[in-house]
Amino acid sequence: MQLIIGLGNPGEEYENTRHNVGFEVVDTIARGVAPSFAKASEGKNFSFEKKFNAEVTKTRLNNKPVVLAKPHTFVNKSGEAVRKLKLFYKMKPENITVIHDDLDIEFGNFKMSFAKDSGGHRGVQSIIDALKTKKFWRLRVGTANRKLATARHQRTLKAKKESVGNFVLSKFTPSEQTELKKVIKKVLERLAETI
Repeated sequence: MQLIIGLGNPGEEYENTRHNVGFEVVDTIARGVAPSFAKASEGKNFSFEKKFNAEVTKTRLNNKPVVLAKPHTFVNKSGEAVRKLKLFYKMKPENITVIHDDLDIEFGNFKMSFAKDSGGHRGVQSIIDALKTKKFWRLRVGTANRKLATARHQRTLKAKKESVGNFVLSKFTPSEQTELKKVIKKVLERLAETI
């Protein structure tokens, strides 16, 4: 069994934001439109599971069972839900894949990595702390663009943090949304090869 966790923030105000790209990827998997993935739970949507504080559904990849999850802990505290899911499903860390936004990768690109440091991503650091290991997979979807470069060049640290925070929570532009669909397709092809 595999556990695929998309990171994001719950609530309508965060839909289509850069920080919620992990949610978008697992939503696409659940719809069954990705090659190699079956439609989640015979077409059932995610259901909220209080014991995990996450939305959960099941699917199959290459005929193997997969649990999909979207934590409701907000990105920076994702480790709480991931630890509960790991324990309940008796998962080995190496059978866990976390999908999240990455400010160090240009929009349109992505990277798959294993057993790496958080790279400053607070949600990933929360998971490393909760699992007491970094030996899990990460699918890092790039969200950086010229606006981020401007945000990072503020004069004070406070202004920089605020500006980068606003960028992370900003919505994708219509043209980026179109491009994102193509990126997600490539992400899912890579995921199917790795798992």
